Amino acid sequence: MSIVKTSSLSKIYNPDTVPVHALKDVSVSFEKGEFTTIVGPSGSGKTTLLNMLGGLDKPTSGTVEVDGNNITGMKDSALIDFRLQNIGFVFQHYNLIPVFTALENVSFIMLLRNRSKAEMDERAKALLEAVGLGDRFDARPKQLSGGQQQRVAVARALASGPKFILADEPTANLDSASAMNLLDIMEKMNREQNITFIFSTHDQRVIDRARRVVTMVDGAIHSDERVGEAVNG
Repeated sequence: MSIVKTSSLSKIYNPDTVPVHALKDVSVSFEKGEFTTIVGPSGSGKTTLLNMLGGLDKPTSGTVEVDGNNITGMKDSALIDFRLQNIGFVFQHYNLIPVFTALENVSFIMLLRNRSKAEMDERAKALLEAVGLGDRFDARPKQLSGGQQQRVAVARALASGPKFILADEPTANLDSASAMNLLDIMEKMNREQNITFIFSTHDQRVIDRARRVVTMVDGAIHSDERVGEAVNG
């Protein structure tokens, strides 16, 4: 079964003034263990699609299902809770809480789910070690490089054990070395732990790592290609 899928998904912004058709009848599905990029020129709809997959925006028509649950009609409070438990996010600008340490930033998602402090600390430390920051538990974002902050963001996205990770231009603000290091970490997690990553990106460095490339043009899927070896089972 698909871990997330859309059916006839459309999104129109400003429908009563100057309509912008951001998505046009998009039907696509993603399986567990994929390492997929959604690509296309600016305005093609890739970020809108990513936001729909994550329940951050609602479609004008069509549906989004996550692990068999139709999230399109969920009330806001239910959707917030569902996202918290099932979907991880990595954003271009990190979105870390400035006054929190790396450990506290990663723990925060678990705090919202009422985990015990001992459980939060154990998992947060393990995740930070997994992304190569085992010596920076107490560092605040301003004490970390951009690449390190984005690695904290990846650890935070994984903290609740989500069904999949959505990453919107995660390497856009990183230099080449930091971007490659981040991609190495995410690719290792994908291969060794079967963690599902879906990217929206312009970055060729990300596209080159993908095993599936979904290309969007003018709000519709233009092509959907498998590259490299088969997706993990």
